[in-house]
Amino acid sequence: MRVKCEACGHKAIINSRNEIDPKVIDLYCTCTNPQCGHYFVAKLTFSHSISPSRYQARLATVDFLRSLPPLEQQELFKQVHQTG
Repeated sequence: MRVKCEACGHKAIINSRNEIDPKVIDLYCTCTNPQCGHYFVAKLTFSHSISPSRYQARLATVDFLRSLPPLEQQELFKQVHQTG
């Protein structure tokens, strides 16, 4: 990941990080331009998914199957084994 200094536009180094929340992280950065020397905090945030995680889809499927009555679960499994 690259961070640019907002003061001069040069590359900055991430010195440390502080996780505020699983989706928000403070990045403590220092500009690599010796004439600038800017020390600053940038925020890294999760915005949104473009494609859902296969892991999450699998968990949602298992939760859905568990919510069905046992006979409906058996019927679905029979259909899966017949087509797959």
